[in-house]
Amino acid sequence: MASESRLYAFSPETKEKLRKFRLGTSRAKDPQAIIYVIDQKNQEIRPEDGEVYTKMEDLADELPDSSPRFILLSYPLTLKSGRLSVPYVLLYWLPENCNPNSRMMYAGAVELMRNTAEVNRVIEVEEEEDIISIESKLQSED
Repeated sequence: MASESRLYAFSPETKEKLRKFRLGTSRAKDPQAIIYVIDQKNQEIRPEDGEVYTKMEDLADELPDSSPRFILLSYPLTLKSGRLSVPYVLLYWLPENCNPNSRMMYAGAVELMRNTAEVNRVIEVEEEEDIISIESKLQSED
């Protein structure tokens, strides 16, 4: 655990953005997602472009075909019981044809990202369809 925190870093502003996103999305009416990338030069985990996605199709279109990403997702939904729930999860984008070095780098950072972002659950996604149909996965596991 301690070793991964030395390998990867979050800038103070990224940590603040993570906190604001977590607190600000709990009352959102629409899904909210931000893509995070590991900067290979300095091993810093940061938002890829700062854009907040509210449509899963748009989010899926933005993801690269051959490199991993972390996606923070807050997704309001109504459970079968009728209760409103807003799961806050980390989607771990790991496309099948991703390069082994990137795969290892992201695998080594996933727990740090999970802990720093304060999410309860990590869901691995491999293809665009996994993202577009994420609601059914969130419904089934809550």
